[in-house]
Amino acid sequence: MTRTSSAPAVRRTSSALLRSPVAALLAVLLASSGVLLGAGGAQAAGYRYWSFWEGDGKSWAYATQGPSLVRPDDGTVQGFRFAVSEDSADADRPRHAPGFGAICADTPAKGGAKRVALVIDPGTAEDAPAGEKPPALRTACAQVAPDASSAEALASVAKPLRYDSSAMICAISGYPKSGCGEQVSGDGSTKDGSGKPTDTASASSVPAADDGDSGGGPSAGLLLGIGAVLLLGVAAVFQARRRR
Repeated sequence: MTRTSSAPAVRRTSSALLRSPVAALLAVLLASSGVLLGAGGAQAAGYRYWSFWEGDGKSWAYATQGPSLVRPDDGTVQGFRFAVSEDSADADRPRHAPGFGAICADTPAKGGAKRVALVIDPGTAEDAPAGEKPPALRTACAQVAPDASSAEALASVAKPLRYDSSAMICAISGYPKSGCGEQVSGDGSTKDGSGKPTDTASASSVPAADDGDSGGGPSAGLLLGIGAVLLLGVAAVFQARRRR
């Protein structure tokens, strides 16, 4: 009677002891994967570039086309903001209200021309390339031909402009002096770690969401490694159950 009654207790004790290290192992594995994911996020990178915006009188919306393609109507408000961002979803907006009336108040309408209000925001010192200081934010009212593009309107009030081979705006009024859409790390230095702008430019008119090894999050190799670690943990659980 004594031996029979103690068997379930022994099995329960063995099972509990077996589950305990397995549970501890899984906890360690999950915690490790969290640390690895956090490390991947800490390496997040962005792009340092001039973004292009369209105003509706109250707020700003990220432009869906480059300034060389857009032909704004008379009374349009457009903005340009220099900053570091990962993609259009987290890009910084111009720090000035998109008010056409206030910007073009001193520029009367003229036949055969249109007026385009522009907000040119060089951003903050934190987003500036190494060794450069951003100029002050300014507004301007461009009066250009009716068929002029946004790029032509900008050129009429903010020379010199600098472009890359894909028609991406690299500099407005000479700022910045070098670099064009370069990728930077989370601490503001360029991807090569030099802290200086590179000449590598985005293939599109503005940097888009990361689609490769751009440092925007955990790499495919990191995720595969985490998956392998978790699979080992699951295998350990099954092996423990088979030994019971």
